[in-house]
Amino acid sequence: MRRIDAKSLRGLAHPLRMNILEAIEVDGPATSTTLANRLGENTGTISWHLRLLAEHGYLEEDTERGNKRERWWRIPKGATVLDPAEFRDDPETSGALRVYLSHLVERYFSRVRRYLDDNWPAEWQSAASLSDWRNLHLTATQLQALNDELGEVINRYIALDPDPTGERVIVQLQSFPQRPEES
Repeated sequence: MRRIDAKSLRGLAHPLRMNILEAIEVDGPATSTTLANRLGENTGTISWHLRLLAEHGYLEEDTERGNKRERWWRIPKGATVLDPAEFRDDPETSGALRVYLSHLVERYFSRVRRYLDDNWPAEWQSAASLSDWRNLHLTATQLQALNDELGEVINRYIALDPDPTGERVIVQLQSFPQRPEES
């Protein structure tokens, strides 16, 4: 497990770097050329951002692929963890945190929108869920415990051998407190 610190957060909080990271997370290892084509950027810009992401530990070179002219990049094994509370009192880092979290929320929304637009077969529509539960009243400790338990369940499924007949599934969980709306 890798914890995001202030320096690596500032290194990540850039829209193109976040798009590069997502492209590799979703589609697997890639070269600067494939990423440039996918993201509509030039290879020099992509290469620079790839090296910066690697410097901060978000990517590593995939030495099992490519050759001296073609460098492949992949996500390192293990989880990356961010605790937003660590950056609350630092104005410079809290700005990077806002950029990062805003991009994540947009990405999550885009994934749901793509799912809705894709007209999946009935069995997948029945299996999928767009749910929210609004009647919980928890302490911060209880919310943390809930998130930990849900994470354990998801990790059990991550550990399963992939079923070749299955589809890639994204599980998104947003859990946060909500203040009552003012009248």
